[in-house]
Amino acid sequence: MVPPESFPDPLQVEPGTAPVDAARELADVGQSLLSQAEVFMASLLRPWVAYQLAIAIGLMLVAHLMRRAFGPRIRRWMASREGWPKWRMRVLVVVHQRLRAMFFVGLIWAVVLVMREVTWPSRSYILGVIATLATAWLFVVFATRLIRSLFLRRMVRYGAWIYVTLYILGIIEETERILNAAALQIGSFRISLLLIIQGVVIVGALLALARFVTVTASARVQANEDISPSMRVLIVKFIQIVFYAMAFFIGVRAIGIDLTGLAVLSGAIGVGLGFGLQKVVSNLVSGVIILLDKSIKPGDVISLGDTFGWINTLGARYASVVTRDGREWLIPNEDLITGQVVNWSHSNKFVRLDIYFGTAYGNDPHQVRKLAIEAAQSVDRVLKHRPTVCHIVGFGDSSVDYILRFWIDDPTGGLTNIRGNVYLALWDAFKENGVSIPFPQREVRLLEDPPASHEDAGQAPDGDIEPESGPDTADGGRPAQA
Repeated sequence: MVPPESFPDPLQVEPGTAPVDAARELADVGQSLLSQAEVFMASLLRPWVAYQLAIAIGLMLVAHLMRRAFGPRIRRWMASREGWPKWRMRVLVVVHQRLRAMFFVGLIWAVVLVMREVTWPSRSYILGVIATLATAWLFVVFATRLIRSLFLRRMVRYGAWIYVTLYILGIIEETERILNAAALQIGSFRISLLLIIQGVVIVGALLALARFVTVTASARVQANEDISPSMRVLIVKFIQIVFYAMAFFIGVRAIGIDLTGLAVLSGAIGVGLGFGLQKVVSNLVSGVIILLDKSIKPGDVISLGDTFGWINTLGARYASVVTRDGREWLIPNEDLITGQVVNWSHSNKFVRLDIYFGTAYGNDPHQVRKLAIEAAQSVDRVLKHRPTVCHIVGFGDSSVDYILRFWIDDPTGGLTNIRGNVYLALWDAFKENGVSIPFPQREVRLLEDPPASHEDAGQAPDGDIEPESGPDTADGGRPAQA
């Protein structure tokens, strides 16, 4: 009697037997498919099979003629539909593009139903298979139109066409065996084409579902006015991270990949983050801090160095700042945390602006202040409910110096333009009321008479030019006499 230890363990595979078994399985499946193909080719020699193929080709020609006849009419009817929602018009466009296939599906199913009533079912079998394939392909086309990405839409569409074709033809099991036999095995780890395809399909479907959920949730969060803009961005980022991570890990687990081996990988990633990705992680953490403390939020007007603009978006790595000249600066989040940032609209949008000017000493300072305040108040963007003030800040060499302070509540509209408008208003008010603005003048005299001696004080040699710089004029620009 043979001892039990001498029987081989069915769970253990001897080295080198896996490729032999895969080759044997591929040969068996290939032989099965070849025999089915021979049977199908032999069936094509039967008269009724040829008749069915001829009927299918004829129906395709009829569908093409119907498309040419009814297509322009349907298009004109679509053009006359004014005021319809965009989604309804998009559905009509998709239907118009697939009129030929829709006509063919309708015609072939009508022929199949009639032939099943008047003749043997075997004489309409090929037409039934073609009708089923055409219907499935048309359904796949309409279903994949929901995918916005053109590349992803085509990938899903072609993959679905291949699957439904194999399923309807009844060779899905043989295809799975072939894909499973084409595998790469390293030790105890085995990966096959079937596993790769299943992983791509499952993970892709879960990621698409996660994207749909995050887009829908993000739209609702952004529409909620009770939540601050910074918290909206934080909630949207959190939802995206959670759902995409769940889709990835669930998809990986669904195809049978063990995630316990990722513990070592996570340690290596941690080391890489500590050295190579230091700046990236710093920007990510800084972005989260900015969203939590609400120091900067979308719509705020900020100044950072020479950059002045408003926050367009807050990303995970950078903030988008749009300046008045249309440039979009991508400022890393770390610079917003460590640098000195002027937020013009942090707690409110009120901004006080200062402009400086001077008038001649001959003008009444009380009248000048009154005129300056009235001129600033006449500008549109200057606030009326916040007081505009004008003060004397010094007595210059040739003018009395003033400062004019006024308030605005729309810094996104620009600062230079409002200052320019206030200066124009001052110019018009001063010109109307006879207030002069001094400016430096210089007088150059040519001495005609030669001096008696070069030693006389205040005289220059003959032919020399003696410039005199007098003080600025105070009334009408008349220079002081030497």
